[in-house]
Amino acid sequence: MPVIDVEKDLDNHRLTITAQFAAPVERVWQIWADPRQLETWWGPPTHPATVVEHDLAAGGSVAYYMTGPDGEKFHGWWRVTVVEPPHRLQYDDGFADAEGNPVEGAPVAHNSAELTPHEGGTRMVTTSTYATADELQKVLEMGAVEGASAAMGQIDELLAA
Repeated sequence: MPVIDVEKDLDNHRLTITAQFAAPVERVWQIWADPRQLETWWGPPTHPATVVEHDLAAGGSVAYYMTGPDGEKFHGWWRVTVVEPPHRLQYDDGFADAEGNPVEGAPVAHNSAELTPHEGGTRMVTTSTYATADELQKVLEMGAVEGASAAMGQIDELLAA
C-alpha cells in the first residue's frame, strides 16, 4: 500500500495523506496530467472514475463522476488554481449534480498535491483543507480516508504498466 501516513487535523480543517511510489516525479505527475490515467485511480476500486473534462491549467476545470457497484453515479468538479509540472497542483474539489453543477452547501476542499523525489522514487503529499471542522468531519464520516487510500492503492499498478 503506497499510503504511508494520514493526518486528520480538525483544528485546522485539514486532511493530509502521504504516499510513496517507486517511480520518478515526472512519471507520477502523468497520473494527474493524463485524464485516462487519472480515471484509472481517482475513484476507489468499487467506484471507478470517468473523467469527462480535463483542463489541467490554472483557471481550468476537471469534471468527473464515479460509478458505484449498483450503477449510481457520483459527480464531482475541480477548479484548477495552480499547476507547476511536475511538482505541484492545487485545485478546489467539490460535489456536483448530474449536469456537473456544484452542489450548494456541500463541502468543498481546497486541495494540493506536492510531488518530491524521495529515496529513488516519489513522495506524494495530498492536502485537503475545508472551510470548517464540520465540513472535514462530514467527509471523514463519508469515508474520505478509506476511499482515498483505496484509490491511491491502485497507482503502483498504473505506474508499472
